[in-house]
Amino acid sequence: MSETRLYGAEVNTAHQDLHSAQGALRGEHPGRSRNPVIKVADLAWLEFEKPDLDWAEVFARDFGFGIAARTERELWLRGTFAGSPCMVIRRGRTSRFIGPAFRAAERADLDRLARATGSDVRDADVPGGARAVDLLDPSGFPVRVVHCGEQLPALPEQQPLLLNFGADHRRTNVTQRPPREPSRIQRLGHVVLETRVFARALDWYLDILGMIVSDFLFLDGQRDRGPTMAFIRCDLGGVPADHHTLAMHLGPGNGYVHSAYQVTDLDAIAAGGEYLGERGYKRSWGIGRHIQGSQLFDYWRDPDHFMLEHFADGDLFTCDLEPGWAPLSTSGLAQWGPPATRDFLGAGPSPQRVRDVIEALRGDNEMDPARLLGLLKAAHS
Repeated sequence: MSETRLYGAEVNTAHQDLHSAQGALRGEHPGRSRNPVIKVADLAWLEFEKPDLDWAEVFARDFGFGIAARTERELWLRGTFAGSPCMVIRRGRTSRFIGPAFRAAERADLDRLARATGSDVRDADVPGGARAVDLLDPSGFPVRVVHCGEQLPALPEQQPLLLNFGADHRRTNVTQRPPREPSRIQRLGHVVLETRVFARALDWYLDILGMIVSDFLFLDGQRDRGPTMAFIRCDLGGVPADHHTLAMHLGPGNGYVHSAYQVTDLDAIAAGGEYLGERGYKRSWGIGRHIQGSQLFDYWRDPDHFMLEHFADGDLFTCDLEPGWAPLSTSGLAQWGPPATRDFLGAGPSPQRVRDVIEALRGDNEMDPARLLGLLKAAHS
């Protein structure tokens, strides 16, 4: 355990080895900003474009979203929890991810953010109304920070099953028959992005939005060059927050990797997965339990090949827990479950991936041959 000893007593550090085998070495990234502009409270929603909103709605319902609003040009999806929608899909010529929207803790945070970044506070076209500041992160992703007016009311929940544990018998004369139905989404949990400018993008989210790092991952033999992946949470002080609301990793492309949506429990994940499989959707990877974040997970592809995750039982950290550090490897992604698939890892040699690699190696960014070889090694370790 990471600790110091004082007069024979054990004094734990804020790291406590709760989530990683080791903490930072001297001089490594602290995982937070000394004086951030604001501290966002959560993800609000994700923004996409797709040509066919009818087909998008079919998958959304099968995956477990509720419909918050639908027009000829927009589809707003929601979970059962009260709050803002989870996702907006706007009609566009191609299927693409636009960017994330983060929720400001207070309305005054938008004014502070606008002054610091030379931006404006504008009305946002959201069910119930909102004000927003539109930014651009170092990777080129549009990032909105919003403060919503009217909140969506809660919807009926998918109730967790009552479980028997050893001699702890909570259920007698009652059978377990979870219905074969969509996993009912409760809320948006996190988004994962790939970037060629990892260090710059990381500092931007910490300095501008006040987020803090839960875990860093580094390439084997390259720790001295800094991390290449970060799991980043919102800083809510003493209020526990999701292990990660945003995760980023260095790669040859700039783009969306996946987004994750909380459901009730393991049975909701499994029964919902059976429902999706029966309707012809493709599982990317699962079911298993992650290491960083500890979530139960199940990954699926929508008809436009975007990856979405059902998850349950994730870690929650307060602000005093320091970042963990661990080597990046495929085998280190899960405590149990099937091996990570090539589809999940994005390891297929597609023409677009080849173009990304060539462009990244020629461009002004953080990708170089050593980094590329390290990433390839991690994918097979």
